[in-house]
Amino acid sequence: MILKNLITVSAFTAVLFATSAFIHQNKDQKTAQHTTSENRGFAVLELFTSEGCSSCPPADELMGKIEKEYKGEPVYVLSYHVDYWNRLGWKDRFSTAENSQRQQQYSRILNSQVYTPQLVINGKTEFVGSDENHIKNSIQKALLVSKKTDILLSANISRNTIEVQYKTSASDSNSALLVNLVEKHSSTQVGKGENEGRHLHHWQIVHKQNQISLNKQEGTTTFKLPEGFSPENWEVIAFIQNVKTGEISGSAKTSLK
Repeated sequence: MILKNLITVSAFTAVLFATSAFIHQNKDQKTAQHTTSENRGFAVLELFTSEGCSSCPPADELMGKIEKEYKGEPVYVLSYHVDYWNRLGWKDRFSTAENSQRQQQYSRILNSQVYTPQLVINGKTEFVGSDENHIKNSIQKALLVSKKTDILLSANISRNTIEVQYKTSASDSNSALLVNLVEKHSSTQVGKGENEGRHLHHWQIVHKQNQISLNKQEGTTTFKLPEGFSPENWEVIAFIQNVKTGEISGSAKTSLK
């Protein structure tokens, strides 16, 4: 009887020890995962697209999917609507000449063709913007980079303007801070062109981009308040980019108050 009780107590003690070890191990794993997350890099995805391009809707939809899947992660999606498709029957209301010029700059820096949908990640690599596997692999690769330049951002609505305050430690004379006013989601019923009759959805649309010299590491930049503005559907995304190599070294975003 005594032997049986000893065996029972011994077994119970072993279970307690194993459970304690498991809890401690699990706690260590969670701590390690949290630390790893804090040290992760970032991924800036720049999509060049157009409502006049029949190959672009899948890429636009993919940006919405990525924005949802990587919510809370340092993944920043920017969609630039180019204007060179406008002459083929449908004028994209989000398109600007500045967006087309930015794509031309990447063409020179990356020695790439100009096409839609084209995606550039962290200013270093480009490929077809609807290639989901390639994009997700590239995001994971970018997130493994631990070194990044910090940017502090805040934005406030003041009458008819949006005031963005920024601060960064970057001081590279070859780099600039690019601050973007972004509409999170919108849609269009297309009446002509290659996408005639389609109702297209767009995510993370760049409406305006302000370029700031890093000679001044702290300051304010402003945007005109867009028509039909509602704060919950807009945000500001900023990133630091080497104007010669195209490489992006840090990024951040902020909501509008």
